[in-house]
Amino acid sequence: MRDVPSGLAAHLSGDATSVCHAWRVTRPDGVVLGFTEHDRDLNFDGTDFRAASGFQAADTEATSGLSVEASEIAGGFSSAAISEADVLAGRYDGARVEVFLVNWQSVDDHMLLRVQEIGEVTRAGDAFRAELRRLTHRLDQVKGRIYGRRCDAVLGDTRCKVNIDVVPWRAAGVVTAVPGATRLTVGGLAGAPSGFYRYGRIGFLVGAAAGQSADVEDHILDAGVATLPLWLPPAVAVSVGDTFEIRAGCDKRFATCRDRFENPVNFQGFPHLPGADFAFGYADGDTVHDGRPLYD
Repeated sequence: MRDVPSGLAAHLSGDATSVCHAWRVTRPDGVVLGFTEHDRDLNFDGTDFRAASGFQAADTEATSGLSVEASEIAGGFSSAAISEADVLAGRYDGARVEVFLVNWQSVDDHMLLRVQEIGEVTRAGDAFRAELRRLTHRLDQVKGRIYGRRCDAVLGDTRCKVNIDVVPWRAAGVVTAVPGATRLTVGGLAGAPSGFYRYGRIGFLVGAAAGQSADVEDHILDAGVATLPLWLPPAVAVSVGDTFEIRAGCDKRFATCRDRFENPVNFQGFPHLPGADFAFGYADGDTVHDGRPLYD
């Protein structure tokens, strides 16, 4: 059962009410934005809630238990609120949304209705529509591992334990040319051999793409010039002069883990798992069965 503050409860029990919804959005990068469906700005709980955002909520149904419920909000793009560039760049993916009910005539009378996360975001013209997911949706996601020869850890994570925040696994550089949407010519990596940053990750520090990152497909060094093909184009275009940080990648093979990173004890795969040819093989009279491993 939800506890309603006494002031708000008294107001709701009256014949006429002056309540509205307000949303506080906390992006993964720490930026906090407030919005309200009321016709003037509100301020409470340390946040300014803007009225000119065009935010509008669809009907939602509250349920008990751990069932996964979802609602949605819609609004218009605004340079002062939610910009189209920020949405396309994924800066709102997984953002935390706190939904308040507030008496706009006495903003101290407010209550937190629910906490949700932004899920799928769609856009049409100058407007956007965002799905709000209950936090219990995380419990509905499939978790687990599969048996495979390659490592399923992310290089540098808590399972891998390789420190990629130190030289030579980490480096800084600058974009010197943009031959294509998924191809960058860069400076600052001439000291690394070709392929050193293959399968790595590049993060942009300045420019329109600041705060964005992309997966590196390859690292090519030709005549002292380093080129980085990317798997996908960044959400925001990269420009000449943009600086970046890049971290090395891993092809997930046991030999790479052992020889390059000297980390075989933390390899999170099954390198000696028999392949399909062995699994579907059969015994024959020519094989010597002397207790040695049948597969290496």
